[in-house]
Amino acid sequence: MKHTYLFGVKIIFCSLLVLAIFSCERELSDEAELAGFSKNGEVFIDDFTPGLEYLPFQGSLVDGFSIDMTTVDEGTASMKFEIPSPANPGGSYSGAIFRDLGGRDLSDFDALTFSVRASKTATLNEVGFGLDFLEDTYSANVTGLPISTSWTRYTIPLPDPSKLVSETGLFWYAEGAEDGEGYTIWFDEIEFVLTESLSQPRPAIQNGNDITITTFVDVETEITGLSQTIRLANGIDQIVNASPAYFTFSSSNPSVATVDKNGNILSVGEGTAVITAELGGIQAAGSVTINVEGAFESAPIPTEDPSDVISIFSDSYSNIAVDYYNGWWEPWQTTTGGETVFGTDNVIYYSDLNFVGMQFIENVPSINASQMTHIHLDIQVKEPVQTGDFLTVRFVDAGPDDALGTGNEIEGEFVINNLSELVENEWISIDRQLDQMNLFNRSNLAQLILVTDGTISELFVDNVFLYRSGNVVGDGPETAAPDPIHSASDVVSIYSDAYSNVAGSNINPDWGQSTQFSEVQIDGNTMMRYGGLNYQGLELGSSIDVSDKSFLHIDFWSSNSTSFNPYIISPGPVETGIAQNVPTTGWQSVDIPLSDFSPVDLTDVFQLKFDGNGTVYLDNIYFH
Repeated sequence: MKHTYLFGVKIIFCSLLVLAIFSCERELSDEAELAGFSKNGEVFIDDFTPGLEYLPFQGSLVDGFSIDMTTVDEGTASMKFEIPSPANPGGSYSGAIFRDLGGRDLSDFDALTFSVRASKTATLNEVGFGLDFLEDTYSANVTGLPISTSWTRYTIPLPDPSKLVSETGLFWYAEGAEDGEGYTIWFDEIEFVLTESLSQPRPAIQNGNDITITTFVDVETEITGLSQTIRLANGIDQIVNASPAYFTFSSSNPSVATVDKNGNILSVGEGTAVITAELGGIQAAGSVTINVEGAFESAPIPTEDPSDVISIFSDSYSNIAVDYYNGWWEPWQTTTGGETVFGTDNVIYYSDLNFVGMQFIENVPSINASQMTHIHLDIQVKEPVQTGDFLTVRFVDAGPDDALGTGNEIEGEFVINNLSELVENEWISIDRQLDQMNLFNRSNLAQLILVTDGTISELFVDNVFLYRSGNVVGDGPETAAPDPIHSASDVVSIYSDAYSNVAGSNINPDWGQSTQFSEVQIDGNTMMRYGGLNYQGLELGSSIDVSDKSFLHIDFWSSNSTSFNPYIISPGPVETGIAQNVPTTGWQSVDIPLSDFSPVDLTDVFQLKFDGNGTVYLDNIYFH
């Protein structure tokens, strides 16, 4: 499923970059008002109106704006904007506001209209008015406008014109590359007008849904999904995203929850309250039923060393970048919610949970967890637990091509269905070994999926992270392999810190294996780890003649392998494997007679191979 991410304009305006101020000196007409705010609805008609400022967003292409005298819809000029490619060093997108600090009285108009065209067919991310880089009180915008190589006239209804008696933010837009490519947009004939043809206003909060949330005393919750839908003269319903200032909010029980003019609900006491709103005297669709419990109890504070942790979500560590904590995978997902804040605690809160995915691969790097051994998460079930309730925790590795949807994905999971781990209103800490999830491939982790099939519908989640632990029995060796005892003059070394190894060898060639390869250090000694071994190759930098040697030495360790076979390979290929005794009770040092590898040509050895199963650690591979 493709997800579209809009630019965080309301976040980045705090550190805006002011590039230029464009203004025009004109004589006042006889009809000009000498007092009060200007009622001029023009923004750009062949030129900027007096007092107008152009202010780009931080991170946008700073030199991509110009006045174009050749490509126009009407008149003699248009505004031209270059939309950069994502890798453009001058800016990764294009966006700006146009404001008049003198203010405009727009209450006599009912819509903002403009013409737009592009150098290619595209979809305009956001365009609107009301952003002024000051308070953005009455901001409004529409999203996803289709644009083409022909001029198109658009109408953005004003959610409530009576509010706009001193508006300074007259126009703004934000747009990124289409299909990874930059292009050009032109705007023309931008003005506020009185159409007298708009009808059927239908405001909404929470996207028109009646939702129920559980929260705690002294916790603030934001009302979202604010919009005004108005029917245009052509019969199309235009949805306009509207700021909270257009709405009047109310609480059915102010002793439980109050709501301010910015749509922030503050829980003040235990109980239940219903939050509703109206806009322009019309009741808004949607509501928030808020159930307030007592003071919020935080999840346990993790104790793992940050150097051993890859954190997906936790206030205790630096988290990796993620695509999302709730991707809303249509059509079957019912889960709502995601990251929320209770007091000073960031927590993930899911409701109507059947399944939900956290993702980290589309716009951010996947996770290389090859040296991690465990997953940790804290959960709290927010409803009575019954026999048959469960929570499946599933990781998806994208495979060696580091891409989803190519058929190379590998999954591993575990199921929590123990009633001691599913307890109503209690934080429970869950730790599982990744190998126990059969997650032997984990260098390109892309998704973490939680599944309940609706048996649990409300869940808090916190402290989701991977970590490395060498102190858990069955996880890996706690000490390094024994130091080799053979003289360097008698050794041809393939892999060992104790000797000079054959130069140029590839210790992890791509032979199509599913083995999860990594190198780890224990006691300062580097060794190889084969997780989920099916087979693994080792290509020597050059062929070697070991016909004057007697043994192949290997140190290996495994707690769960039931099959482990080293091979020597000469061209042909000619190969022979020798089975070893596994699992081990510690490091096993073996010296395999080279005569056992017949008919391999010992004068021309160019590869080694290992096959079997489970997780195996190897060190000190050499001939002597």
